[in-house]
Amino acid sequence: MKLVSVAQMREIEKQADASGVSYAAMMENAGYGLAKEVEALALDDDSQNVLGLVGSGNNGGDTLVALTNLAEAGWRARAYIVKRKKKDELVTRFVNAGGEATFADSDKDFATLADFLDGADFLLDGLLGTGVKLPLKEDVGGVLARAMFIMAVMERAPFVIAVDCPSGVDCDTGAVALECLRADLTVAMAAVKQGMLKLPAFEFLGELEVADIGLPDDFDDLKTEAADHDLIANLLPERKLDSHKGTFGSALIVAGSQNYTGAALLAGEAAYRIGAGLVTLAIPEPLHVALAGHLPEATWILLPHEAGFISESASATLLNYVHRATAYLIGPGLGVNISTRKFFENIISATKLPAVVDADGLRHLAQIPDWHKKLSAPAVLTPHLGEMSALTGLSRKEIEANKNEVACKYAKEWGHVVVLKGAFTVVAAPDERMTVVPVATPALARAGTGDVLAGIIVGLRAQGLDAYDAAVAGAYIHAQAGLLAAEDVGSTASVLARDVLDSIADVLTELE
Repeated sequence: MKLVSVAQMREIEKQADASGVSYAAMMENAGYGLAKEVEALALDDDSQNVLGLVGSGNNGGDTLVALTNLAEAGWRARAYIVKRKKKDELVTRFVNAGGEATFADSDKDFATLADFLDGADFLLDGLLGTGVKLPLKEDVGGVLARAMFIMAVMERAPFVIAVDCPSGVDCDTGAVALECLRADLTVAMAAVKQGMLKLPAFEFLGELEVADIGLPDDFDDLKTEAADHDLIANLLPERKLDSHKGTFGSALIVAGSQNYTGAALLAGEAAYRIGAGLVTLAIPEPLHVALAGHLPEATWILLPHEAGFISESASATLLNYVHRATAYLIGPGLGVNISTRKFFENIISATKLPAVVDADGLRHLAQIPDWHKKLSAPAVLTPHLGEMSALTGLSRKEIEANKNEVACKYAKEWGHVVVLKGAFTVVAAPDERMTVVPVATPALARAGTGDVLAGIIVGLRAQGLDAYDAAVAGAYIHAQAGLLAAEDVGSTASVLARDVLDSIADVLTELE
């Protein structure tokens, strides 16, 4: 799913029109795709009554085309039209196809709107488009508010499908009008608009699909996208029948300290669950007794330590083993003492293995001059807001307000892939590619879930995925595992990192 700003989408459509794909053709394609989405939802149901809220803009036009297609297919199709000319060609075509149209200015008490809603199985919300400015004007806002009130008291409200975006969403900022209808499904035209993957707008989308409007092939070259199942399924490595453990690589995980015993375990099991052939955990020696029985599939490197933290002298021990791995993760649970920092700097400077740096590893990076030149590129960095603040000197507030831009800027500046975690995790590459994971859930707001993410990414990296693909696939699978874990547990508040870990297999099953 391509991801664009409102201005970008307008420019893309303008260029398409200039290259021979007219605005009228794009609207026809959009309406046809929308009608097919509605028909697919009704395949197992006799419910074929559809109502469209139709505004004056392109979304209203898309809605009228969809309603016309459905009327021609035998549906009972109605349009409730706001601020659109009565002699509009699309309205005439809809009525000639057997549709029923009412104009809002002739429905002063909203009695017709109530009647239409009462008879509808599906409601197409095409009243406003992506160029909306808040607050809404009274005439349009009044229709939305009345529709919201009527549906609130209905015994069975229609299934709401937002056309391109829910009416009343600012598709750049993510702000939402008070009158905005909450959709069950949003069918974005050609691309997802950036504001839709911000709060509170995201809460109004329901499920998210994208309809093809027939843009030229060069649209596929756009470097910004929102991750979905199809994208991730195509990134995952093939698992052939004649495979052996060496086929799927060896992940080395340097993690853990006296205070953070479980971090290494979570990351190690995540690397195995995502498909790595062999996982080796390099940990401070005292942790081995506590951890070994919990992950019998792993091999272990026991490192010299100081009071339970990896010591500087451990770098010589570890460097004897790194040639056996195909990728390594360093950082989860390391702690931030000085001796461990010296060990960390020795390791990142001396090895050219594909690297993933997480958690305390990122805080160590922030203390090393020119760290981005010492770390073999491209590495994958997985900061949350606090860690990104330590790396950049920006405040958390500045980063959160411009998350996409910050991730892209520093990925390019550092020459490494940045996975900026949180609601709508952003993955940015040095070559200006960017992918947003369209998931926001408190199920992942729990200690240890970041260790699971880092383990997933290094497991994919070990299997041969390049840094960006491993980061995108890892972030998406991790987010979906969080959603499934919340479903299984029954509450987002009760999800533990190990529940997310246990859900990785379920996500992979869905992706197969």
